[in-house]
Amino acid sequence: MTLALARYAARRRLRGAVVVAGGLSVLTLLMVSLYPDVAANVDLDAYTESLPPAFQAAFGIETLGTVEGFLATELYAFGWVLLLGVYFAYTAAGVVARDVETGRMDLLLSLPMGRRRLLAEATLSLLVPLVAVNALVPVVVYASVAWIGESIAVTDLVVVHLASVPYLLATAAVGVGASVVADRAAVAQRAAAGVVFGLYLVESVVADTDLEALGALSPTHYYDPTAILVRGTHDPGGAVVLLAATAVVWTASSVYFTRRDVN
Repeated sequence: MTLALARYAARRRLRGAVVVAGGLSVLTLLMVSLYPDVAANVDLDAYTESLPPAFQAAFGIETLGTVEGFLATELYAFGWVLLLGVYFAYTAAGVVARDVETGRMDLLLSLPMGRRRLLAEATLSLLVPLVAVNALVPVVVYASVAWIGESIAVTDLVVVHLASVPYLLATAAVGVGASVVADRAAVAQRAAAGVVFGLYLVESVVADTDLEALGALSPTHYYDPTAILVRGTHDPGGAVVLLAATAVVWTASSVYFTRRDVN
């Protein structure tokens, strides 16, 4: 029975993980292939400077005139921070709620394992898409950038993906929290996706305002692809905060799940 549930759930997530990793790889190829034409016909630095400072701060835009800055804005700020963040929250929201809704949870609870272990193994299956996207996409990024005659620092590329792991785990924890509270998967998934997207909007809207401190409530506050790819800097403290938040939310979810009536 060692990790049997985790292995079973992981196999079920394999196809979805391949689809997501493949989709992001296609998006990467599209963005990189567009860059030479855009850079040749548009003064991207002038365009960046023409944007309102609040808009630049909200979306982490420092420069579009380099392939690193272009990818940080067009691929990572959108594909990783928003799309993947919402995806992991949405996916994680089904780990408990779907089984409760279908009645499968009664069978799972009859197995010789506690509820906390059941939740832990179900959560572990989320590592499949997490590993898939962070293993495939950086290879595609590096190869496609080299294909158009540009270059990108391997170290920065590796770091931007490693740093995304705590961020994606934090968004997944939001989904797990919604999953143990709701009795219907659709409700949990909409709630989790809405929370992550809402926090993203809050952090974007309050940037460079008197309410900027509220942005610290959002996981996006602690993951900055632009800083890594453009400036080559990374804040390890942000990763620690995200991992700590993940642990707190998951533990609270586990405690609630062990005490709730799932019938």
